Amino acid sequence: MSSLSTHVLDSGEGTPAAGLAVTLDGTTDARTDHDGRIRFDAEVDPGRHTLTFETGAYFGDRPHFHPEVTVAFVVDPSQEHHHVALLLGPYSYTTYRGS
Repeated sequence: MSSLSTHVLDSGEGTPAAGLAVTLDGTTDARTDHDGRIRFDAEVDPGRHTLTFETGAYFGDRPHFHPEVTVAFVVDPSQEHHHVALLLGPYSYTTYRGS
């Protein structure tokens, strides 16, 4: 089992994406804190998982292109922690495995 966290930065505003709704595997709902971070309480099993970021609701009335962003990733059982980072703009996004 591994722990999981995420961090979302709003690259258009140059700030953390606070209050962004995120769903793990379609079942576990969470919201980013004031620093754009979530550390999930439950450990995740090895294998394929998804994080779905509700970007449309986050952007609200601001112009944007992606109503949601889903990031699929694989949990390696040999790693104690997995961190999924998302750099979010109104018309693009980038994701990477952080530390």
